[in-house]
Amino acid sequence: MSQIPVSSSSIGMSARAAQRSNPGHAFRYEGYELDASSNRLVCHYALGTQPFIELIEFDPGGDWGSAAVHGAARLVFLLSGISYYKAQAPLVVDLGDTAVTAAELELLRAFYVHGLGELAYRNGIDLSNIEFRLRSEPTGQVAEGGAVARRIARPLVPFGGGIDSIVTVETIKRRIGDTTLFVASQGGIRFQAIEAAAAVSGLPIRRADRSMDEKILRSEEFGFLRGHVPVTGILSAIAVMAAALHGHDAVVMSNEWSASEGNLVVDGQSINHQYSKSASFEVAFRRALHSAIGDAIAYFSLLRPFSELRVAQRFAELDAYHRVFHSCNRAFRVDPHRRLEHWCGECDKCCFIDLILSPFLGAAQLDAIFDGLEPLTRPALRNRFQRLLGTAPGGKPFECVGAVAECRAALQLCAARPDRAQNLFVQSLLEELPDRLSPKEIERLLAPFNEHWLPDGFATEDFLG
Repeated sequence: MSQIPVSSSSIGMSARAAQRSNPGHAFRYEGYELDASSNRLVCHYALGTQPFIELIEFDPGGDWGSAAVHGAARLVFLLSGISYYKAQAPLVVDLGDTAVTAAELELLRAFYVHGLGELAYRNGIDLSNIEFRLRSEPTGQVAEGGAVARRIARPLVPFGGGIDSIVTVETIKRRIGDTTLFVASQGGIRFQAIEAAAAVSGLPIRRADRSMDEKILRSEEFGFLRGHVPVTGILSAIAVMAAALHGHDAVVMSNEWSASEGNLVVDGQSINHQYSKSASFEVAFRRALHSAIGDAIAYFSLLRPFSELRVAQRFAELDAYHRVFHSCNRAFRVDPHRRLEHWCGECDKCCFIDLILSPFLGAAQLDAIFDGLEPLTRPALRNRFQRLLGTAPGGKPFECVGAVAECRAALQLCAARPDRAQNLFVQSLLEELPDRLSPKEIERLLAPFNEHWLPDGFATEDFLG
């Protein structure tokens, strides 16, 4: 990872910094309500004198009075607040009358500081000294976030239509018949990129819709900070609440090993675009979940033992999904006039998906997937590939992409394929690599890693082999 210094002048006392340090300008958690009549969780926040309301609507029915639902709702309330805090990122976060556990407070602090690391870097602000104010001391002790020590019978699987969640779904449904997808939407918008792949799975879908306060969606108009929010963490909490409402005993994520690798190191601090997909978030969230609802719902990532390269190898075998899966971010734009129904073929995500699949799918297959816009046939995208391969300055792109080592391994395997021998662009990218991975190093990337928290029934030789 690149080491990029940040000068003290970049976080000086500008007008915005003065506002951040104003004692009366805190971000406040105002409270939340469960409304069973409308199947909604209603969350209230405030930033100075500016109020915000967020609504999360779940499928009809469910046990709205259970202790697990109430505990999960508090986690949603706590984590969703980050979307409004980041508007001005003040130095004080006031939790008001919200009673929290020690594990929840630990999770929240890391979620703000590390989950907003990219936003802080891009906006030249320091979040390391955020003060969390509480009316009462947090309860309980922070327990270990170890593996789930029981079998899973009725899992809920968050699904985004990309290669990771598809591999998870196909693995889970072969082992557990009562598997359900979880799909979250924003403001009632459904994305064809998710719906088409979900249909191929043949599984039932449980849904939740998150309606954010429109003021935060008009950030530029209000002069708010703009930047990345660790949305996977928020969606994890919403999925847990959906599971608690409808009797699922696990939320199974699809975050792999390389999600823990940051993009840059600044003043000794790793900045990770994928923080809420990382192993450290997974452990902290599981601890907070246990403190909130006990062992009612397990939370773990099925793909944690694997590299993105290994996930791609498994996805290549699932040909029913090859023409419907979609990971290009332009397919998920809220504005339908700017949304694409196909891969753009030029963004960082398109380049990464093409690269990571190229050892396992033929050039003609990938050309068909990208509708004739396959990135590896377009030399104009050289700088994007160089960033992925670590041969250009600036660090790994701020995107959900794999580790540099995985990208280099994928390129080496791709370049060795007979159908890529005449691809001069691929061969020239290979020649630029300062070092090449040995066959043993590539083999290691295709094998499982030791650190994971898989429950009984999954940490088995046939799955990990």
